[in-house]
Formats: sequence, structure tokens, C-alpha cells
Amino acid sequence: MTPKAKASEELDERIQGALQAANDKKALDLVVLDLREIATFTDYFVIASGNNERQVQAISDGVFEKLKKSGTAAARVEGYQSAEWILLDYGDFIVHVFSDKARKFYDLERLWRESKSIALPPEFGGESTSFLRDES
Repeated sequence: MTPKAKASEELDERIQGALQAANDKKALDLVVLDLREIATFTDYFVIASGNNERQVQAISDGVFEKLKKSGTAAARVEGYQSAEWILLDYGDFIVHVFSDKARKFYDLERLWRESKSIALPPEFGGESTSFLRDES
């Protein structure tokens, strides 16, 4: 069972900015995983998908630029050229932008199933965040 928590209570402005930038580039299946209780290398994963290489790169570019403008620089960017799985490492959160095929193959949501999934508002493809609920 993966508990869900409200996005507005859990996420700082940088993660909300990353979500907004990804959404602006029409990212698919946005997910935020809270890893604070099970990992020491980061606090959150932001996971998104794109339909093709160009969109995957556009999503990562959008996130990178939006956060850079707000004063947050990525410590590391990996996978940009292949555009199958682009990783933007911001230290306490990591943005993963996948092609659909790579996302299914690596399946981070299953790999990190012990994490909390943060309920996202409808504008990010989530349901209402007016309550906490458990996801079976």
C-alpha cells in the first residue's frame, strides 16, 4: 500500500516549478514519489514521460530553464543525447523524464513502491487534493 499525501503540503516551490514546467511541455503521467523515509541520496523523484525523443528533451529543457531562472541549478544532467531517460539531479529531488518505452522498462514506480506517492492536483493529471487517501 502506497499512501498519498497532499501536494500543497508536501512539495516545495522548486518541485512545483518542475511540475509546472513539465506540464507546460505536455508531459504525460506526472508522478512525485516521496523517498524521505526509505532513501538517503534524495528526498523526492519527479517522474514524467514524453511521446518521442524531441518531447522528452523539450520537457527536460523546460524544467531545467524554469528552475535555473528561479535560482536552482541542476547538479547533474544525464541521458540528454539519447533522450530515452533524462535525469536532472537537484540534490534533494531528482527529475526523471522518460520515453514511454523506457518508463515501462525501468518502472521506477514499482522499484520504489515503498515510497509515498504525492497526490497531484488535476492540472497535473491528478485527482483532487482536498483529502489524504491510501492507494491500494
